[in-house]
Amino acid sequence: MKQSEKAASFALPDDTPLARELADLSARRRALESVSVEFPGRTRVMTISNQKGGVGKTTTTVNIAAALASLGGRVLVIDLDPQGNASTALGIPHNADTPSIYDVLIDGFPLSDVVQTSPESETLFCAPSNIHLAGAEIELVTQVAREQRLKTAIDDFVREQEQALDFILIDCPPSLGLLTINAFTAAEEVFLPIQCEYYALEGLSQLLGNVKMIQKHLNSRLRLSTILLTMYDGRTKLSQQVAEEVRTHFKDEVLGTMIPRSVRISEAPSFGQTVIAYDGNSAGAIAYREAAVEIVRRGHGSEKEEES
Repeated sequence: MKQSEKAASFALPDDTPLARELADLSARRRALESVSVEFPGRTRVMTISNQKGGVGKTTTTVNIAAALASLGGRVLVIDLDPQGNASTALGIPHNADTPSIYDVLIDGFPLSDVVQTSPESETLFCAPSNIHLAGAEIELVTQVAREQRLKTAIDDFVREQEQALDFILIDCPPSLGLLTINAFTAAEEVFLPIQCEYYALEGLSQLLGNVKMIQKHLNSRLRLSTILLTMYDGRTKLSQQVAEEVRTHFKDEVLGTMIPRSVRISEAPSFGQTVIAYDGNSAGAIAYREAAVEIVRRGHGSEKEEES
C-alpha cells in the first residue's frame, strides 16, 4: 500500500465525531456572542411544572433564568418547592429564619420583603423557599382566597417596580396541591420540561387535564406555551424516538433546542451556581442560552397574535 493510501485509510483529526462536536459547539458559542434579543416590555409569568419527578424541572428553571439574565433580562425566580433547590442553585440563603415565599403565602408579606438578588447577576432575583413551606399546603386550606394568594402578591410586586421585570419563573413542586394551583393561577404560561427517556410522556395527560381545570375555574389566560426536551443523548435511539414523538404531538410548543445530558449541569448546583456561571462554555450552558433566546423571540410572536 502506498503511503498516500495509508494516510487516506485513517480519519483525519478534524473529521472525527469528537472534532465535529467541538467544532459545532464552537460555532454555536460564536453565534450566541453575536445574538441580540429585544424584550417585549411586559412581564411574562411562567410556571415550570411537571407532575413527574426527575425531569430537570428545577434545573431548567434556574438555568433558563440565568440565561435570560445574561441576555439582559430582569428575571425573578419564585421557589415554590419546599426542597428549596432553586434557591440553592441561585446562591440564595434559605435557612429556617430567612424570610421566604412561605411568609408571603401564609402571613401576607409583600413579595418585595423576601426577594433577594442572586450573586450571579444584578438582574437575577429569587424569592426563596425554606423548610416552613413544607407545611404550607395544610395551612393554606383555611386561608381566604387560598388559590389566589401568589397571584395577588405578584400583581402587587410588578406594579411597584420602577423598572419592569421581563420574566417571572415559578418553580413548582412535583404534585398538584395548593402550591402548584397557586402557581397555575398566577401564571399566563405553562413551561413543561420533558426528559428524553422512557415514560417521558407519563403524566402529561394529567398535567394537560389540570391546566384545563385551572382554565375553567381559576385562570382562563393559562396556556401551555413551551416544552423543552431535557437529558437528550443523541447517541441513543430512545432519545431520538422520544424527541420525535413529542414534536409530532406538540409541534408548536416544543423548542428547537434540546438540553443534552451533561455532567456540568449536574455538578453546578453543588457549588451554589447555575451551569451558566459554573461553566458558561459547556454544551449544557450553550443549550440553555439558545433555549432562552427562543423563548424571548417566541414571546414577541405571541404578543402580536394577542394584539391581532
